[in-house]
Amino acid sequence: MGKKTVLVSGGAGYIGSHTAVELINAGLNVVVADNLSNSDMSGVEGVRKITGVDVPFINVDCCDKEAFRREVFEKYEFDSVIHFAAYKAVGESVADPMKYYRNNLLSFMNIIDLMREHDRHNIVFSSSATVYGEADELPVTEQTPRKPATSAYGNTKQMCEDILRDSVAAYGAEGLKGIALRYFNPIGAHPSALIGELPRGVPQNLVPFITQTAAGVRECLSVFGDDYNTPDGSCLRDYIDVVDLAKAHVVAIKRMIDEKSKENYEIFNVGTGRAVSVLELVNTFERVNELKLNYKVAPRRPGDVVAIWADTTFANEELGWKAERSLDDTLRSAWAWEKNVRGIK
Repeated sequence: MGKKTVLVSGGAGYIGSHTAVELINAGLNVVVADNLSNSDMSGVEGVRKITGVDVPFINVDCCDKEAFRREVFEKYEFDSVIHFAAYKAVGESVADPMKYYRNNLLSFMNIIDLMREHDRHNIVFSSSATVYGEADELPVTEQTPRKPATSAYGNTKQMCEDILRDSVAAYGAEGLKGIALRYFNPIGAHPSALIGELPRGVPQNLVPFITQTAAGVRECLSVFGDDYNTPDGSCLRDYIDVVDLAKAHVVAIKRMIDEKSKENYEIFNVGTGRAVSVLELVNTFERVNELKLNYKVAPRRPGDVVAIWADTTFANEELGWKAERSLDDTLRSAWAWEKNVRGIK
């Protein structure tokens, strides 16, 4: 049972819920732990509805080590963990760095401690392209040097990668293995429209802000900066469909379960390999969903990197994983999800 069971911390959230679905689709068992600080039970209910599996859910904070030990590690058998639980708003992390350092580092260190204590072996860490900062050469490969982070959020991702690298180096003899997946910009929703990105309060990410503007929840979308040194002046990003991203986690977990890892600690870029500008994304959303968005250009936002996109060759070849869903389909799914949430026909 344990070998085929995966703990998904932060599994009620956006990427976590989609990953839980794909793990179950791949024949694995899932246990979800989340403190619902940036999500609610609708993500878990959506996973249950899509899969027909009554997924166990524990409302617990990874930062509370005693509670996490008691409620999760002592009650459930699992050999693998996917760790999503973290605060993730770049702007907020610049304004309140201590909140980010305390939560994102402590939660991850607790998980590794508890894994060692209970002889659990495999962990996938959700890292981020923010670790590359303003890269000197694009696209970025896994060998691209990391740059000093432009936000506390990005810094916690770098520090957690280092914590994982050093832990695996020190405790690998105990069987600890890790994979860091560096995500680019996850967008979209499950084709069922039963789960998707549901931010609390004002969305910090572009696509939910777009969909909420289209739904009339937000009056106007701000595009931060149109004077960057890019083809249309707006920032360039690598937008990865959330279901494609979820599937990469399944492949990474299976790689460790099946003992296919080449190293005890590995890093993979998870993106599409295609740069899309913010304005192109906005215009594509309008085109595929046949609507007009009220948007304006606003000043640049602190902490934003001008351009970043992935070279995904290593993940494509080594994991046998590739992003498949088109941007058009992804943006259709994002709007279908928003309409479902708002009861828009």
